[in-house]
Amino acid sequence: MLIPIEEHALLVFWTQLLVLVGVARTLGWAMRQVGLPSVIGELGAGVLLGPSVFGRVWAGGFHWFLPDDEAQSAALLAVAWVGVALLLVVTGFETDLGLIRSLGRAAALVTTFSLIVPLGGGLVVGLLLPDSFLGDDTSRTVFALFVAAALAVSSLAVIAKILSELGLMRRDFGQITVAAGMANDVVGWLMLAVFAGLASSGKVSISGVATTLIGMAIFMAVAFTLGQRVVDTALKRVRRDGPNVGGALTVAIMTMLAFGVATQALGIEAVLGAFVAGVVLHQSRFQQHEVVDRIEQITQAFLAPVFFATAGLRVDLGLLASADTLFWAAVVLAVALVAKFVGAFIGAKAAGQSTRAATALGAGLNARGALEIVIATVGLSLGVLNDTAYTVIVLVPLVTTVVASVSLRYVVRDWLGSPEEQERLEREEALSRNYIVRNSRVLLPSLGGPASISAAQVLHYAWPSEAPATVFSIGTVDDATLEPLRNVLYERDVEFRSVKDPGEVAGAIADEAQLGFGAVCVGVAVDHAEGLLSPMVDELLKVSPIPVVIVRRARNLDRPLPGAFSRALVPVTGTRSSLAAQEIAFSISEDLGTEITLLHVVNRPAPTVAALPKIFGRFQPEDPTGVAGQLMVETSERASSVGIETRTRISHGISAADEIVNAASSEDIDLVVLGAALRQVDGRPFLGHSVETVLERCDATVVVAIMPPAKSAEWSAA
Repeated sequence: MLIPIEEHALLVFWTQLLVLVGVARTLGWAMRQVGLPSVIGELGAGVLLGPSVFGRVWAGGFHWFLPDDEAQSAALLAVAWVGVALLLVVTGFETDLGLIRSLGRAAALVTTFSLIVPLGGGLVVGLLLPDSFLGDDTSRTVFALFVAAALAVSSLAVIAKILSELGLMRRDFGQITVAAGMANDVVGWLMLAVFAGLASSGKVSISGVATTLIGMAIFMAVAFTLGQRVVDTALKRVRRDGPNVGGALTVAIMTMLAFGVATQALGIEAVLGAFVAGVVLHQSRFQQHEVVDRIEQITQAFLAPVFFATAGLRVDLGLLASADTLFWAAVVLAVALVAKFVGAFIGAKAAGQSTRAATALGAGLNARGALEIVIATVGLSLGVLNDTAYTVIVLVPLVTTVVASVSLRYVVRDWLGSPEEQERLEREEALSRNYIVRNSRVLLPSLGGPASISAAQVLHYAWPSEAPATVFSIGTVDDATLEPLRNVLYERDVEFRSVKDPGEVAGAIADEAQLGFGAVCVGVAVDHAEGLLSPMVDELLKVSPIPVVIVRRARNLDRPLPGAFSRALVPVTGTRSSLAAQEIAFSISEDLGTEITLLHVVNRPAPTVAALPKIFGRFQPEDPTGVAGQLMVETSERASSVGIETRTRISHGISAADEIVNAASSEDIDLVVLGAALRQVDGRPFLGHSVETVLERCDATVVVAIMPPAKSAEWSAA
């Protein structure tokens, strides 16, 4: 039964939130101004508002603000735990399991040594600490085990916050740090369960530990199989009629809560389930990227500051007033910092990481947080720790988080990583800015035959290998017909589906495109008897909500597969569709080494007799070549940013199409990539006279990137 909360308790609760968020955000902003992560200011806000400062400056106000009431504390802590759970959902979204798998040996060794070394150091410290730190109802062995557990663990939430604010999450060492932080959390909760059982009953429950381990293994297996399918189904359903951020956000929150309940029931904190939920949500092909932005905004602005400030509220620096206590507190802090750093460093070097990477891992994993505070709280409630020991242990995450933030920033300063890592990060950055060539799934409608094979080849060379594809076979297509497509799209995640009635293809593709596809790539043949391209493609252009890339196969080929593209011509106009075409051409060039020629056509109408005096006299119009030259410079620089050297050519002529066709012929071009703005004329799609003429007359393979008019602003923002 729900018990009503008194009006005074509600007033205190809302005041707590107001003050904590206000002070935490202000100090977080101040930290960012001096180049430090905001989490330092958020933790410091709790110290200022806790017994260390506020409690001594104005005792009456402090006791009103933080009364000794379990229900009052529970309400504030509930908000804090929801905040850290959402923070870990965001961390899960940014975790790349494929990258972690490729760094698996490093992650395993770093995790192992970053736990063993500080665990040993904590045991020694726990055995040496004076009796004045021990609780009334405990043994020295149990006390030492609690100290060791508190000093051994890291905090995934704090690590994620620091890495995110410093922009290091996608770095190789950042992903290893996240993987090791997750393992630290799992092992930490297991140690807490074992040591708490030993403290309360005097013996360890082997069956309880085994149950937790087996349950955790089952949970992970179910989460990434059945759980993934359930999440995929739910996200697919909510966006069947188009983008539905509200529905996807509901799925994300429900997944977080369900996974949190599962891990909490296993004796592992719910926040670990929230992290796994974020990973599963991120892996879904039907996910809407705006969801993580919404979660991150509310978390960073409100909930996360409450969590970190609440952690600081638990510290009472007044208990460290004596010289002896202060000395041992310094010893505990030194062991926590040095042992964690040394352990992570040894593990990283054993895995073959560079000294800089090993140092960064040691710095990052030194961040402690929620789990250490929980261990200290449990130890205090079981009588293993007294108030002094509790304060010392809770002080550790505050100090180590500051040290980790500052040292990590110093270590990574001017460090770009290995050439392979730099290349990966640059490619990810370039893909994130693209209009059309991204990691999203690509749809490939296919009737079989050479046209579809050419489209598959362009897809394979232009889109990154991690971008999956769905082949929509149209009509009755046997396996032998699909086999060339499988061969072209080798080593890519490819799904095969079929539509029996060709008349339903456009509608089926339009419906499917709502479900997370980034583009449609389709092979065409120009035939004016049936329309510009074909009835199916014309209808597709009219209804597709996402970009469409049409590929017209080169003429006079006597083999099913066209040769690798050696020379490409890219007409440049500066429009969004032209930029999308450049992405395709540059990506193909990166993969195949294709020579790129950039062409800009300056339209010059034929002069009339009356205009001749103006042309040759002092009223001659300004030469537009200057504008064209600047456009070509910008495009060349864009190509150079992804490592492609280009040739430039500026032509003057009445017909842009004639100039493109002539340039393709004179320079022995085998691929022309251009953009088109889609318009409707007399009920059919119209790509512009120049584009349609090139499709008709050019002998080379022609690729046209078409941006849907209704979505142009959305794609521009993306």
